[in-house]
Amino acid sequence: MPGQVATLAELDPEELVAQVRAYNPKSNDKLIREAFAYGMAMHEGQSRQSGEPYFSHPVAVAHILAEQRLDDATIITALLHDTIEDTKSTFTEVEKRFGRDVAELVDGVTKLTNLQLSSTETKQAENFRKLFMAMSKDLRVILVKLADRLHNMRTIKHMRPEKQVQKSRETMDIYAPLAGRMGMQWMREELEDLAFHVLNPEARASIIRRFIRLQRESGDVINKITSDIRKELDRAGISADVFGRAKKPYSIWRKMQEKDQPFSRLSDTYGFRVITHSEMDCYGVLGVIHQRWRSVPGRFKDYISQPKSNGYRSIHTTVSGRDGKRVEVQIRTREMHEVAEAGVAAHWSYRDGVRAENPFAVDPAKWLAALTERFENSDDYDDFLEHVKLEMYTDQVFCFTPKGEVVKLPRGGTPLDFAYAIHTRIGDSCVGAKVDGIRVPLWTRIKNGQSVEIITAEGQSPQATWLDIVVTGRAKAAIRRRLREEDRERFIKLGRELARVAFEHVGRRATDKALETAAKQLGLVNTDELLAQLGSAELAARDVVATLYPTAKEGGEIDARRAVVGLDPGQTFQRAECCQPVPGERIVGISYRGKGVMVHAIDCHALEELAEESSRWVDVQWHSGQHAAVHTVSLDVVIANDAGVLGRICTLIGEQKANISDLRFIDRKPDYYRLIIDVDLRDIEHLHAVMLVLEADSDVAEIRRHRDLARAP
Repeated sequence: MPGQVATLAELDPEELVAQVRAYNPKSNDKLIREAFAYGMAMHEGQSRQSGEPYFSHPVAVAHILAEQRLDDATIITALLHDTIEDTKSTFTEVEKRFGRDVAELVDGVTKLTNLQLSSTETKQAENFRKLFMAMSKDLRVILVKLADRLHNMRTIKHMRPEKQVQKSRETMDIYAPLAGRMGMQWMREELEDLAFHVLNPEARASIIRRFIRLQRESGDVINKITSDIRKELDRAGISADVFGRAKKPYSIWRKMQEKDQPFSRLSDTYGFRVITHSEMDCYGVLGVIHQRWRSVPGRFKDYISQPKSNGYRSIHTTVSGRDGKRVEVQIRTREMHEVAEAGVAAHWSYRDGVRAENPFAVDPAKWLAALTERFENSDDYDDFLEHVKLEMYTDQVFCFTPKGEVVKLPRGGTPLDFAYAIHTRIGDSCVGAKVDGIRVPLWTRIKNGQSVEIITAEGQSPQATWLDIVVTGRAKAAIRRRLREEDRERFIKLGRELARVAFEHVGRRATDKALETAAKQLGLVNTDELLAQLGSAELAARDVVATLYPTAKEGGEIDARRAVVGLDPGQTFQRAECCQPVPGERIVGISYRGKGVMVHAIDCHALEELAEESSRWVDVQWHSGQHAAVHTVSLDVVIANDAGVLGRICTLIGEQKANISDLRFIDRKPDYYRLIIDVDLRDIEHLHAVMLVLEADSDVAEIRRHRDLARAP
């Protein structure tokens, strides 16, 4: 409904009548006007939380349904859906004025409104059963209810904060998955995003900011890729429409959680649709796209030859597009697209005054009838709820223990995720698994409804490779914790030797008393923790020495803890990992509550997001004088894949009096290696010297400073 409704007088039935008549010239204009006038009269004097007349809400719901080209009865039901519940109107009066069909629809919506779907588990199961019973009688009831929820979510900011959270959680858990299961993907995405805005506004804002920055850095990617696809189709003589869009913030967030990756690592954040004139053209488009761009293995699905149960048909493929960016492409005909966009509404929609004949529209009432038939006379509400959730939550997997208990996992979950979901002890001691009675590898992806049995053995412990198998945060955290515990003894032994060497270097001894004092100064619980951090490289031995003997630096070097001037007394600082500033570079500080000051290079892109927060900016500069070679900088280096090259590179760095603190391979090819080398340096001149000597080597193809915005604080 266009614009904000300010007063009751501004509500115009002709706007709605014109919208309906545009797709259904045979609509009953008179009856719609009567329903409009009746609803306005019944709700007279009632207001919404925003202060608007209450009737503005039913009108907005009617407009949402008119956008789906639905029949007169559904539009009229939208106008009257709150009359029986909230006004003096009755079922009998609605039936007398607007017919039995409308009265039953209004009554059905009223009953759904009274169901507390987010209540306790037992009551929730019972109410779910009533919900699906009502839906199975006339599916238009749930169409009105979903439109009702959509408008309420669009105007949720006027509710009390606690009510916003409750409604958003209910929307995320029930109404959004329900809309998706019924094929109304656009509604699911909008409901999820509106709920996400309330439940996690910081995460949503962060993703939007990343999109804006990405667009600023790489230009209008959507238009570029859309143009590329159109050119290829024109060259092949295929007529089709091409559309591109950035994926919704919640969709991106969910993928980040599922893959346990930051935004910068996600590749397919854009989606493209190609709408063709025939099914044959769909496969022709697929051939053109795969011929022009490299397809990503495991990311191809043909829902045309194997449609989804709600009638959805489309070809999905992911390719490495422009500049190596992964993009998802959906290919379908116009009729398939209408069903994909409208879902169940396609079954009820009108065009030119008659019900639209779409060969791909499936009546979801058959799905609902099949689901509810088994439970029509059942009192086993838990069993009913279990099966309903199996049907609705298509992005989750519900599986069972041998005793029949339900375990919920994200899609892609493995037997290891299942084991850790039951108990950490079960996960740690897992040696195998059976799915539906058959022994399977631990990396098997569990499907809905499968029974999983975990096989354990004493003495078994997690393997590092398990981290690549599991998908749940709980399993990953438990595995990492156990691996750290097992490595702890080895790290303590190594840490003691590192401490001995570091202390002897400055003419001191690493006595138990000295180590205990250093641990206390560094805020660690005991000596073992200090030694474990030394052995695992979480703590540098030189920092332990400097804690006790700050004047023991070689050659009168500046203490690294006091390398920056301009701080308040007692204020601490850290170098930002995103830009890794070194002495000699212009810097700026950003204050963080409880964390001190984070020092960034003046040209760091992370500062763009903080431009409006001038109160947090701190004017700092590097201390003049000789700095210790303790400032780590990451170098992105491409070298020839030949014998002895890597060793020579390390020697060149060592000859410059620079220490390599870490080295990791990013890419391995037959002819070259790409790696990130972390080097400890004194200052910007030291950095330039190291880069210059490497750049001069004939086996170094490329070298640049590596900066990672994903590591910004």
